[in-house]
Amino acid sequence: MAHQVQQLSAKTVAGKRKPGYYADGLGLYLQVSKTGTKSWIFRFRLPGMVTRHGKPKSAEMGLGTLDTISLADARRRAADARTQVLDGINPIEARRTAKLAQARSSGVKLFSDVAAAFIAANRDEWRNAKHAGQWENTLSRYAYPKIGALPVHVIATGHINDVLQPIWNAKRETAIRLRGRIEKILDRATALGYRTGPNPAHWRGNLDHILPKDKRRSRIKHHPALPYAEIGSFLTKLRAQEGTAARALEFGILTAARTGEVIGMQWAEVDLVGGVWTVPAKRMKGAREHRVPLSPAAAQLLRDLPQGTAYVFPGRKQDKPLSNMAMLQLLERMGRGDLTVHGFRSTFRDWTAEQTSFPREVCEMALAHAIEDKTEAAYRRGDLFEKRLRLMTEWAKHCEQTQPAGKILSLAKA
Repeated sequence: MAHQVQQLSAKTVAGKRKPGYYADGLGLYLQVSKTGTKSWIFRFRLPGMVTRHGKPKSAEMGLGTLDTISLADARRRAADARTQVLDGINPIEARRTAKLAQARSSGVKLFSDVAAAFIAANRDEWRNAKHAGQWENTLSRYAYPKIGALPVHVIATGHINDVLQPIWNAKRETAIRLRGRIEKILDRATALGYRTGPNPAHWRGNLDHILPKDKRRSRIKHHPALPYAEIGSFLTKLRAQEGTAARALEFGILTAARTGEVIGMQWAEVDLVGGVWTVPAKRMKGAREHRVPLSPAAAQLLRDLPQGTAYVFPGRKQDKPLSNMAMLQLLERMGRGDLTVHGFRSTFRDWTAEQTSFPREVCEMALAHAIEDKTEAAYRRGDLFEKRLRLMTEWAKHCEQTQPAGKILSLAKA
């Protein structure tokens, strides 16, 4: 004979003190928290709801606290939710949709709508579609279920803490990025007049008093930039490494290019005869086309690569570029997890400043840095290509040395 769940009564509900779940039947539970708060929970399962290991899992829908929802009301709400489940409808999603529709009809600005507008406004400025996808995925997974249906003007620090707290320890990097994204969205809401007051997603002086600092991060001492005197020895070891990631990193060092520019590089952008790689504006941080002079060493590296794919440095799938983590993982395999790929740009800039007399604007343009001085930018029409070619050729020569040259290179002599 099947076991019958003993239904709750007003008296038994009032007498429950021990934290836990107490079944009323048909998926309805009284939940008693560690602090003694009592609330109603409806548990249900729909086809397709499985764990990452493929096992069936249930979802929990909050129906309200005991001080506002009586046992009879909770049973009515659970019955409504059960009907939706029988029709194949997720009652949590249905309730969220209804709240969104009600809020939108009232004319208030919801967080999910402001977030979508922010992504749409910035999509063209971001370097690739993957960046926009990362924003959409993290917000949809972690933020929207908690604050998506909230008007932006009511969102407070407590709401942001509710979003971040569940993943703060287990997924720290994701949580950090998510906090920054929420902060930017709420800044936009303030700028557009949808809300006033301090940004509740701001870290310093706000969330830093609530969320614990990452002690692991504070223990790690990062030295991301290799001293330029050691670049020759490093390249010798790098050239002993096999694989696409090793060649991509070597090319990135020789050209002082950014990771995204290197891994997204296509053969159609390369003119080996003219010795130039033209990076299209859509893949540049400054959204302007950038010509990269190829030193003899950089050009030879490209000539030695197979050219049967669209991408110069393809990933595991030949029609996809190398992963943006591949070079960092290579550094870790080489025992140089203390370095970052971006740090080699700093190595190059330190070398130009301390070992050469090339003009600052030539060095900055080699790094594709924006010209901060508007007057200087207005008068400089060219891209100093020939001067940059001489600079990059000298840099490649320096990279061949295992000991520092000990002399200053000038543009006139180079």
